[in-house]
Amino acid sequence: MLTRASVDSATRRAQQLLLDAINQPADLIRLSVADWELLVRVGRRARLLGRIEADLAQRGLLHAIPTGAAQHLQAARQVITHRQTLITWEVNRILWALAGSATPLILLKGSGYLLARLPPARGRVFADVDLLVPEEKIGEIEEQLVGHGWFKTEIDPYDDRYYRVWMHEIPPLRHSERGTEIDLHHRLLPRTSRLPSSPEPLLAAAQPLADPRLHVLSPPDMVLHALVHLFLEGDPDEGLRLRDLLDVHDLLCHFAQQTDFWADLVARAGALGFRRPLFYGLRYAQRLFATPVPTSVVQQLAPAAPPRPLLALMDRLIPLALLPEHPDRPRGRATLARWLIYIRAHWLRMPPGLLTRHLSHKAWLRLRGVRKRVDLAQLDLRQQ
Repeated sequence: MLTRASVDSATRRAQQLLLDAINQPADLIRLSVADWELLVRVGRRARLLGRIEADLAQRGLLHAIPTGAAQHLQAARQVITHRQTLITWEVNRILWALAGSATPLILLKGSGYLLARLPPARGRVFADVDLLVPEEKIGEIEEQLVGHGWFKTEIDPYDDRYYRVWMHEIPPLRHSERGTEIDLHHRLLPRTSRLPSSPEPLLAAAQPLADPRLHVLSPPDMVLHALVHLFLEGDPDEGLRLRDLLDVHDLLCHFAQQTDFWADLVARAGALGFRRPLFYGLRYAQRLFATPVPTSVVQQLAPAAPPRPLLALMDRLIPLALLPEHPDRPRGRATLARWLIYIRAHWLRMPPGLLTRHLSHKAWLRLRGVRKRVDLAQLDLRQQ
């Protein structure tokens, strides 16, 4: 009979295996076959198998692990390589479709990391292309893309209105032949968000890539966007994505080599109203990945911390929502933590009245058995 203590112990073991794999990849050659079996399962759930493979390959250690584990990691690499090719080509086709347009296109998240050749792209799964464009141009760009092979995905009328009236993006566009998706954003957060969401400072500070039609966010803005996306995009089923926090860790380690990066990051967080997400991001990146953050930065952000009782609660909920559970022994309190973080995210994204209506509508759909749209073409990503 499984006891609560035994379930907790098994989960802690699974989570520690994953964190050790990320933080000390050279030690993976010492794992037993049983440990590798568990690591592959939790790594797949966290979508970090590709990262583990990349770290081992970089050190020339793939030959030193069990053959079965190596095959799983190599399969993950094949999927990632394929997706990177698709995303690179998709960006090429977007530029072709928008030829003649003077509107700057800012690549967000994964596609931005890939095209800017930043560390988070290493071993990372890519699902779609996220673009930030000026709001006054978004309708024009949408129609140009629709005229060149993309189509507006069919969604519930409620969801379509929800996107276009309240959100920070329009419903995704999908290519009729390739099946790849584009998410067109006009700001980082919904219009109704309690946090500021004006896109003008981000657009003004964006940095061009080799092709001057493409841009990425400035280093501080890229870190802050990753954190806002992490903490305000909670999913009741998946929870917070450990992969996204690892992106932040990689960005911080990379950009910290630039003079004045930390000072610019703290100042930018204050200017944009993102000091609280930055506080949380640095706190949990340090705890889980030992991210090197200057003491002076921690001290500067101390006033951004929530009251102590709330911080104690978040210290309990965030790891539960971030770290994958044991595949065979999921705990009810982790499910509860994911739901609480999801509600918190929506509380910050919209006012109480709208939030009540929205969650009530979603709950009604669940009771009726209406499931979210499943993209069969993307199921391979769920397995990495």
